[in-house]
Amino acid sequence: MPIAPDQRPVLGAFLRARREALPPERAGVMRVSARRRTPGLRREEVAQLCGISTTWYTWAEQGRDITLSAPTLGRLADALRLSPAERAYLFELTRQKDPRPPDPAGAESLPPDLTRLPELIDAPAYLLDRLWCVRAANARARHLFTGWLAGPEPNLLRYVFLDPAARTFLEDWDDRAHRILAEFRADTARLADDPALERIVAALLRDSPDFARFWTGHAVLSRAGGPRRFMHPQDGLLVHDQITLIPAGHPDYKLVVLPPGDG
Repeated sequence: MPIAPDQRPVLGAFLRARREALPPERAGVMRVSARRRTPGLRREEVAQLCGISTTWYTWAEQGRDITLSAPTLGRLADALRLSPAERAYLFELTRQKDPRPPDPAGAESLPPDLTRLPELIDAPAYLLDRLWCVRAANARARHLFTGWLAGPEPNLLRYVFLDPAARTFLEDWDDRAHRILAEFRADTARLADDPALERIVAALLRDSPDFARFWTGHAVLSRAGGPRRFMHPQDGLLVHDQITLIPAGHPDYKLVVLPPGDG
């Protein structure tokens, strides 16, 4: 896909800044002289690392009208040792889909500023990643969702559809499960062709007839708050209000807060 004209100089400046900031040793390039005029990598070194011609890479830095494929961008990201945020920015600039997105199952470390976020809230609170795997939770949330958060399954959909206890814990399970899946479909629409998403959906289609029934219905709903009723194994019926927040600077994460509700 061609790069938009207004994005070409932005892309070029970004590539040059990252190239000049990368020490050769960190990229696996041996210094042949202690007196290098280039502060980071040379253009020809980046081109060699990612398997493209020096001319082609130079044109990218110069903002020329060229096309960079997703695999080429992936090799560029690897060669320049881009962080997850920088890699996402590169693909956003070029309007390409990353062929190797971060694995939500835990390979990518949780941003430090999000780690303690649930602990700062005086109500059940937990943090979901982009595929709705729980990444952090406070003690109140672990007590409320003891059947889920105390177990080995971090993914919310797998708990709802595969754990028999969820059908008792969630009041009116059929309606809640249908709505949760419709919200998940809407929330992950931007992740089409994501291998991690495909693995989760394929496994649930295989293992849960109810998931398959709801998924083929193609219902889509925005994530909404409001009252939630739970039949807790120790505390009986509990009513909470659900509030979902997107942390600034981390759009792939959701902070779910459940203050006590009426009833």
